[in-house]
Amino acid sequence: AIKSLGLRGITCISLTNLDDSPASHQVLESIAYHLGPHLQSLCLSGGSPSEAAFVALILGCPALRILDLSGCNSLFTSGMLLAQPETAQRVQVVLSGLCELNLAGLRDLTDLSFNRLSSCAPSLERLSLAYCHLTFELGPAWGSFAPRDSSPSQLSFHNLLRFVKERAGRLHALDLSGTGLLPEALQALGQVAGLQLQELSLHGCQDLSTEAVAALCRLQSGLTSLDLSGCSEVADGALLAISRGLEHLQRLSLRKLQRLTDAGCTALGGLRELQRLDLAGCCLVSGQGLAEALDSGHRAPAPLASLSLAYCSSLKVLQFPQLRQLSLSLLPALTDKGLVAVAKGCPSLERLVLSHCSLLSDEGWAQAASSWPRLQHLNLSSCPQLTKQTLDTIGQACKQLRMLDVAMCPGISMTAVRHFQAQLPQVTCIQSRFVGGADLTLTL
Repeated sequence: AIKSLGLRGITCISLTNLDDSPASHQVLESIAYHLGPHLQSLCLSGGSPSEAAFVALILGCPALRILDLSGCNSLFTSGMLLAQPETAQRVQVVLSGLCELNLAGLRDLTDLSFNRLSSCAPSLERLSLAYCHLTFELGPAWGSFAPRDSSPSQLSFHNLLRFVKERAGRLHALDLSGTGLLPEALQALGQVAGLQLQELSLHGCQDLSTEAVAALCRLQSGLTSLDLSGCSEVADGALLAISRGLEHLQRLSLRKLQRLTDAGCTALGGLRELQRLDLAGCCLVSGQGLAEALDSGHRAPAPLASLSLAYCSSLKVLQFPQLRQLSLSLLPALTDKGLVAVAKGCPSLERLVLSHCSLLSDEGWAQAASSWPRLQHLNLSSCPQLTKQTLDTIGQACKQLRMLDVAMCPGISMTAVRHFQAQLPQVTCIQSRFVGGADLTLTL
């Protein structure tokens, strides 16, 4: 099978459940031989390969541009990966073109092992250290008094800051989610000379403040993607700073920021290039201020294509005629009347998620379905009131549908699912787990 993939010129591969067994070694050797010469993306996420097997594989992949080692703790437990200068030199030759490195979730990553690996990849542009344990030393001038020696026992912010300073001219994407980043540390990163970040993910950094985000927006005005999900101290003032400072922002994630309100969302009207917005779990956001801000009649509206308002319990109105993706899952208060309003306000949808909206019924879909002729992906899982009638309605109105999820819908039987499949043979996947008491997923 691997040989046949090599003959097809496959350039991207992901290996799961990899361990240190003879079978895994054989697989790695085969991949290095048959796929290695033209492999550009390699993912070993969550695996447990030996250091020797990993090095042998990497040496066979001279064209590698993306490497994902997230969760591969076995490579870093001993602290000896690439400790031999001869091995490190050979690895550096083959990783000279590596642009993206994912080291998320590595509990044993230290300054020493990080420096050895990163020094073998001089062309890095994207780095993830998400959910790695960073240590911080408070002081009057971040980074100015960092020890010069790499720590063999911890991953320090001082060492990361030194790395960023050395690579500032090339590095443009950082993921520091779940690292406990402090406000002072974020400011120190933002003001590194020559650093022009385009993407920054800070998911779950709960110590970050609104003021820290405002400072970041002033220092890194070229950001096009920003993830502040789960940064629970961030409030409306951050949205004003984002709107004023990040005029080229295209993707913004603000999930589970329970201090945000409609008043703050009105500031997002200043983001004229915004394409993707995630406000899931922002329980004080109703959508009204957001719709008014992003669809202002004074200027051309933002080209918003994807919006998530899942679990926004105050949701009232949506008016986004150009929106293509929308998630409204976990809205137990969404009624048939609300569904019809969404259909009229967002007629261009191609992907729609309405899972766990328990008040939706066949009557609502009878009125709403005709507004969504472009719908391709639809998730109605755990909507207990829906029956075969809704499937018939969707089958007649949504002729471009490709994927449907009706899992955990007790009112829909397997007979209804099969009838729907006969109506729309182009639907390639129907998720129907526990439909009518059955446990079945149809993938055609």
